[in-house]
Amino acid sequence: MSVCRMSLRQMARASALLLACLVARPAAAEQGISAGEVRFVQIAALTGPVASLGSGMRDGIEAAFAEINRAGGVHGRMLRLDPRDDAYDPSRSVPVLRDVLGEDAHIALIGATGTPTIAAMRPLTTAAGLPVIGTFTGATFLRDPELGNVFNLRAGYAAEAEEWARLLVDDRGLKRIAILYQDDSFGRAGQSELIAALKRRDVSLVAEGTYMRNTIAVKAALIDIRRAKPQAVVLIGVARPVTEFILASHSLEFDPLFVSISVGADEIAAELGSDGAGLIITQIVPPHDAALPSATAFRAALAAHDPELQPGFINFEGYLVGRLAIAALEATGPALTRERYLETLRGLRTLEIDGLTLSFSETDNQGLDEIFLMVIDPDGNIVPMIRG
Repeated sequence: MSVCRMSLRQMARASALLLACLVARPAAAEQGISAGEVRFVQIAALTGPVASLGSGMRDGIEAAFAEINRAGGVHGRMLRLDPRDDAYDPSRSVPVLRDVLGEDAHIALIGATGTPTIAAMRPLTTAAGLPVIGTFTGATFLRDPELGNVFNLRAGYAAEAEEWARLLVDDRGLKRIAILYQDDSFGRAGQSELIAALKRRDVSLVAEGTYMRNTIAVKAALIDIRRAKPQAVVLIGVARPVTEFILASHSLEFDPLFVSISVGADEIAAELGSDGAGLIITQIVPPHDAALPSATAFRAALAAHDPELQPGFINFEGYLVGRLAIAALEATGPALTRERYLETLRGLRTLEIDGLTLSFSETDNQGLDEIFLMVIDPDGNIVPMIRG
């Protein structure tokens, strides 16, 4: 009798497990959408030398999601972000993405960081039809509207390079320009765009130096660049190597005009302090301390989400990316599916986020186009640069 009872218990347990599996399958098939929740996934550097990039984007997105959740969510659904770490390593990005696609439990990939990591993931996201929103890269390959599933917030590296060339050549009449860049798809993307922008002005680089990703090994590049006696050096790298290059330059009494790409500005300024005075940094979002309504809303949302977080360019970008994702959810309506969400994103044209206008079209999957020139002042603060 006891054996029979045990068998009944086992059968009941097996039936319960089978029922749980059957119930779980529709939830997975809903791709991150349930009656009360919508789930997004972020694959980004959350550890390692550039963790500030991924965590900054995460904090801004979560602030935007928390803001809308306090107001009741979107069509009654709360928004959730699931961050996954790739440590800025493409060999880790792809396995993480494969796991995400296997789970099929997220409506979209949002706030991914890094050109090399996103380049490695791009074929898989395209094949899966997974919406990719607000990546932290200005690489040209993501601005191809034929992709159909990619929606950028930030202006591309081509726009930043054009601004560098306009500032250095058109405004200041400089001809001897060098470049330091990270030796991967990120650095080479910026390098090729700068070469093209200078070529349009009949100017060529006088020197080029590189360093390897996730290192600060810039001294060999510095020696080569210094030998060419440039008037200006464009820095296409993340915060630590850029600050190392500038500090090492000062120690050698090598003081050209430095211009940096829009990556890690707050970290660069914090590390350099007054030693960074005069460094020009292009940015793709407005100053976060401006009176612009979107900046005011961002500061309030970030403080409400986590009072210990300091406003910066990266978490402001993350917040705007979150607001873009929210606006598309609102426009899709309560009958939400990934396919309907993707169609809404594809149909975006003009979107106002508290006074900041994002513009899209059938041939333009990038919302912001303006480049903002910033400079580190003598006190080590990042302030708007006045042209002239």
